[in-house]
Amino acid sequence: MTRTVRIGHSPDPDDAFMFYALTSGKIRIPGVEIEHVLEDIESLNRRARSAELEVTAVSAATYALVADRYRMMDPGASMGQGYGPILVARQPIPVSEIPNHVIAIPGSHTTASLLLRLYLPSEPPLIEVAFDKIPAAVLAGQADLGLLIHEGQITHPSMGLVKVLDLGEAWQRDTGLPLPLGVNVMRRDLGEDLHRALSQGLRDAIAWAHANVDEALEYAMRYGRGIDKETCRRFVLMYVNDYTLTLGAAGRAALLRLFTDAHRRGLLATVPPLDPV
Repeated sequence: MTRTVRIGHSPDPDDAFMFYALTSGKIRIPGVEIEHVLEDIESLNRRARSAELEVTAVSAATYALVADRYRMMDPGASMGQGYGPILVARQPIPVSEIPNHVIAIPGSHTTASLLLRLYLPSEPPLIEVAFDKIPAAVLAGQADLGLLIHEGQITHPSMGLVKVLDLGEAWQRDTGLPLPLGVNVMRRDLGEDLHRALSQGLRDAIAWAHANVDEALEYAMRYGRGIDKETCRRFVLMYVNDYTLTLGAAGRAALLRLFTDAHRRGLLATVPPLDPV
């Protein structure tokens, strides 16, 4: 008997690259038919709050809110290694003055927003803007600063924006750990056997993409929002890395550090369980 499993992930080059082998049927999960649900990460974060999808990408920060109903997958994490979300502006702004300026964020439940709260002494005025519209919002003066995720971390100089604070660099300096940004999760009611089958399927798909980079990149380019192939390659391989295949000890330590620091600052009610499969 075949079971349909809905998998939510972002229409972004890194997720497209990661899931290409499953999307194209080059990798199959026995007994499972996959239905892909493509939405931006904050929309998926909201859907996860009601446990709507069987499997979904979520911000690491959101996992802390849904861990009672979702179990983390060991493969599929997005982790930066000395890089991550950045704050940009039209002109340089001293870091000490950031809390006095309006910041456009890509969603209140994103890890980027949690990191911003961790690294600022007080919360600035925030407005939520779709992640791909943030550069335009800053350039138009709707916000003084923008918190960029995805390929905007690479492309912002070409838009005339300057970096004010690199949260990935700050995290690396303070912890020496990779920066956990996104994870994939499975509903706990799916059971252990299906958990293991789904995780193995995703791990196999990621390995296939790494072994067939050019073909998987051609597919990922469909979601590149106008970036050229080399920028797409650079961005994809920044975030589909060794930690995406398996968290390992460093990946788990990074997640625990993020949740512990946020809990200590009163930004998370609890430190969620880490029982990835």
